[in-house]
Amino acid sequence: MQLSGSRADHSGKDAMTTTARDLLETATHALAPDPEANPLVPLIARGEASRGTLAALALEQALVIPADRRAFGHLAERAADDPESAACLRLLADGETLAEERLTAFAEACGVDAAGTAAYQPRPGCQAYPAYVAWLALNAEPADAVLALSVNFSAWGGYCATIADALRRHYGFSDDACAFFDFFAAPAPDLDRQAEAAVRAGLEAGRLDPARAHRHGRLLQAYEAMFWTALAQPA
Repeated sequence: MQLSGSRADHSGKDAMTTTARDLLETATHALAPDPEANPLVPLIARGEASRGTLAALALEQALVIPADRRAFGHLAERAADDPESAACLRLLADGETLAEERLTAFAEACGVDAAGTAAYQPRPGCQAYPAYVAWLALNAEPADAVLALSVNFSAWGGYCATIADALRRHYGFSDDACAFFDFFAAPAPDLDRQAEAAVRAGLEAGRLDPARAHRHGRLLQAYEAMFWTALAQPA
């Protein structure tokens, strides 16, 4: 009886693992951005975006990254009773720190200096995304936020891969200048495993609501599109 029970438990865990993986994959597919929703990345891919636009991208990211890092950290603190989500969110926060270290070389390659940074006026359409991430940090169930953020990062990683290639091909940027985008474009198996574990634990505990997480993910994708649209428009 003990052996049979053990097998049943193992089978149940396998089923839950599959459900978590399927939920992530289904949400990523369902919320994949419309190719027409991003007017800027195709311009960068063709080498048609100006250096000024690239500089604005660097300056906006310099504001987004520390805001997102604090938001992820706050979500992790709120997930005291959800260690799997907390671990995933801490990985995300740590990733923002690593990304920030790589952003400086990109900004310098775009001609950004201290005076330009001080004078820059952020675009509301670009800062709507971190504002919503901050909302999630205050209001969302951490497991729901993990699912929504995982879906969004899938699209963001694809954009970064395209940009990294274009910066080398059309703009002559060095590896150091492209490292920010290389970082997000690279596979992150540890993060993927932790996100799946967080989704699985959320489902098992009844904390994760797929419909609610889908709503968060839909808004994140919309704000992501707004970010690129704002950058593509004249300042």
